[in-house]
Amino acid sequence: MKIAQIKCKSLLVDSGLADYAVNCYRGCGHGCRYCYARYIRRFSGHKEPWGEFVDVRINAREVLEKEVKRKPKGRVFISSVCDGWQPLEEKYRLSRACVQILLEAGFKVTILTKSAFFLQDLDILEHPRVSIGATLTTLDEDLRRLFEPGSSPTLQRIKALKAADKKGITVWVFLGPFLPEISDTEENLEALMKAIARLRLDHIYLDKLNPRPDIWPSVREVLEEHFPHLVDYYKKIFFHRPTYKAYTKRLGQAARLIAQKHNLFDTMRMSC
Repeated sequence: MKIAQIKCKSLLVDSGLADYAVNCYRGCGHGCRYCYARYIRRFSGHKEPWGEFVDVRINAREVLEKEVKRKPKGRVFISSVCDGWQPLEEKYRLSRACVQILLEAGFKVTILTKSAFFLQDLDILEHPRVSIGATLTTLDEDLRRLFEPGSSPTLQRIKALKAADKKGITVWVFLGPFLPEISDTEENLEALMKAIARLRLDHIYLDKLNPRPDIWPSVREVLEEHFPHLVDYYKKIFFHRPTYKAYTKRLGQAARLIAQKHNLFDTMRMSC
């Protein structure tokens, strides 16, 4: 892992996910093979594979303290192109510090993470203007390690959400992205929805695989080693629009049926 400490000029940036986004890190130690955020390598100059570099915005606190004084209050998404609670957060504690700054300034905070480490910050996250979401893709730990090698085990994420819920914090779940013929099976969808059915979730968002061309080499590498029979099919999903549309339609239909079975459909938002 190549780690560099850098300085940023701005941290509180406009976002399509909320009013603003905050990313204290550029790059992510979770190294998810399907992550759309790898596109930032084009602008950062990094040649290392995604998951093998992180730039730490070491002056994040100071920059944010100035920005919250001059920008209109709104909702802030943490984080949009990294994970705010990736492994390096344990050392630098930048996301924690930025949440404190935002809340003290009157902003709302929405967190999405694949880490259970946010449990260390429940003392500040126990706040009416905070919501915490966890991304969940599979309960199969072998699959999780293949595609999300640096993340927390899925059951740890669910337990962390339960702990946050007990504190009265608004919690939600991001299901996906689901990998065709690997994690989009009825068995996997059933296991995940059964596991979250007892959580008091504000909402659930279910997502399909993002077929960006720069994701393809990373996914193909895993497929060639572990699922060689799926390589040609995935190539069509990435580069043949009708095949991709058929996959998303099947995923949507299966997910709706299973969500209804577990009384989750009313809280479900879907991209397929």
